[in-house]
Amino acid sequence: MDKKKLLLLVAALLVAVGTAFAARSLFMGASTPQAEAKVEPKGPKVLVALRALPTGTIITADSINFQEWPEELVKDAYFIDGEADRTKLLGTVVRFPVTAGQPVTQGALVAPGDRGFLAAALGPGMRAVTIPVSAKTGVGGFVFPGDRVDLVLTQTVMPHMVVGFMIKRRSNAFTVKFPDAIELLVRGLRSGLPVTETLGVVATEVPGLVGEEFKLITDRIKVGRTMEDALQETADRLNMPEFNFFVITLAIQRETGGNLAETLANLADVLRKRSQMKLKIKAMSSESKASAYIVGSLPFIVFTMIWWINPEYLGGFFTDDRLIVTGLGGLTWMGISAFIMAKMVSFEI
Repeated sequence: MDKKKLLLLVAALLVAVGTAFAARSLFMGASTPQAEAKVEPKGPKVLVALRALPTGTIITADSINFQEWPEELVKDAYFIDGEADRTKLLGTVVRFPVTAGQPVTQGALVAPGDRGFLAAALGPGMRAVTIPVSAKTGVGGFVFPGDRVDLVLTQTVMPHMVVGFMIKRRSNAFTVKFPDAIELLVRGLRSGLPVTETLGVVATEVPGLVGEEFKLITDRIKVGRTMEDALQETADRLNMPEFNFFVITLAIQRETGGNLAETLANLADVLRKRSQMKLKIKAMSSESKASAYIVGSLPFIVFTMIWWINPEYLGGFFTDDRLIVTGLGGLTWMGISAFIMAKMVSFEI
């Protein structure tokens, strides 16, 4: 090979190698700069949405959290850590939509019971209807098959035992005076007074509940109601066998005729004997009731005394599963026995 061509080939090779090294150095020096470390904003922690919260969303633990926020961007409407309790906001409903990462304002949430809660909780196409629950509204067609409803039942709560005691006391007070009222009716009828006037005499002469009820009866008759309707309305409201006997007696007498005074006198005698029989049964069963009360309360009294003297001795009843099951079983059988004894000494006349 010619020396001249060889020298040109070596020179070209050297130029190529130099060009390659120069290009490599150039690319190495002009490489992409590293991303700067993210600078956390310095400021108080405010409550932000971890995800998009549309209107009607119920706030849960995974939907909001406190996050540092630039102090110059903090507004008074934000929830600030240390001033707001995050747990108290759980269960509230979003009133205005909040995007992910946006601070949650106090006006954007509404709690149950606050004004506007129902409007925020109800979505498009939903409605809230308040319906009193009764036999008629239950089949009135307000709810159709396939509808999804939230049912809330409200009722004025009062212990049934207290209500039953008050009803029983009122009934007893009426029953005691009712035979006297009937005998007053008998004396009025025997003296020649009509039935309506004798009812007015009872309303003014007999004190207590009996006089009040007969006063209502006479008032209904004065405004145009028939005597049968006035008596039946009182009988339906009182719901007492004694007064039902009285209403039936008057109705039969008006249909068939006869000596009303004698019929009412017999009714008064029957009601008095009925009351005497109730008192006799109460006296005869009082000993059994007292025994039942003593036997039923004795385990609780002994348990309380032992617990007061030595709490550790009975501590296992609250920690040991076997003793807990045993105690619940004992309470169950005591409840069954108390129910049986109550039925044994309860008599209907």
